[in-house]
Amino acid sequence: MEDSPQEPIDVVIVGGGPAGLSAALSLGRARRRVVVIDSAEPRNRFAAHMHGVLGHDGLSPLALLERGRAEAAGYGVRMLRGEVSSARLDGGVIEVDTAEGTIRTRRLLVATGLRDELPDIPGFPEQWGRGVVVCPYCDGWEHRHDVIGVVATSPRSVEQAQLLRQWSDRVVYFENVVGAASDADLERLASRGICVESGAVAGLRTLGEGDDARLRGVEVDGRVVEIGVIFTGPTMRPRDGLLRSLGASTTVSELGDWVDVDDDGRTSVPGVWAVGNVVNPRANVSVSLGLGSLVAGALNADLIADEVAAASDRIVGVTR
Repeated sequence: MEDSPQEPIDVVIVGGGPAGLSAALSLGRARRRVVVIDSAEPRNRFAAHMHGVLGHDGLSPLALLERGRAEAAGYGVRMLRGEVSSARLDGGVIEVDTAEGTIRTRRLLVATGLRDELPDIPGFPEQWGRGVVVCPYCDGWEHRHDVIGVVATSPRSVEQAQLLRQWSDRVVYFENVVGAASDADLERLASRGICVESGAVAGLRTLGEGDDARLRGVEVDGRVVEIGVIFTGPTMRPRDGLLRSLGASTTVSELGDWVDVDDDGRTSVPGVWAVGNVVNPRANVSVSLGLGSLVAGALNADLIADEVAAASDRIVGVTR
């Protein structure tokens, strides 16, 4: 696919998750020429259902994306399956390299999300999105009658255990070496009836085989503590290699080193924008949908400003 060097398209969106597709839908409806390039590896692809998304509670996250792609395509947005190998600035245009060729675009919106790096515990990858989850607001209701386990990945996991006490009065906090609670934390956990298990977590016990395997318990200190679900805190790694290769500035926080964006999604690189989990670790599906729409509006206004300036320059040129 080779777009004319004389006529770059308006926006290339890299990433077809909730944020990217929401932006694509708004920009397509604004009659912008848009291409979405997506590797089809959304962060929540391991989950059978998503919750807390107004109007779509219980829907498969993959079904939401399928609907989103169809809706955006209905407004002329082109969908490409694949990855962007590189991008570069060429004057006022951005060149984006794909397996199908180079696309020239006026603006680049990166919505590539993040990946969850799980604790190195046997059984976690196989249960991820089913017996092992991360978000109480997404999955807490479904496990309100279960014994909820919290496998610590840092001292901050104590806060996660206290939060989950909102959903169940049977919460077990597994310190797992890295999340050892202070005396004050232990007192607060005990005050709400949260059980604390010290020692390293050796693995998970399940019932059944393969995709049908159901979580039964956590193995710690040679014992199996029976639970119905595990909540944990994976290390979030933004898929921001493209942004960094373009020279986007970053800021280090307690959650890591993240690319900077302003309230409208602009990065420090001219013409390059970002939205969703690639720059915001707290952006769940609902937040990503909203941010995608917000950034699309700001990006469209930025394009209009360029078009007004160009039209004014032409008028000035004619009257001279």
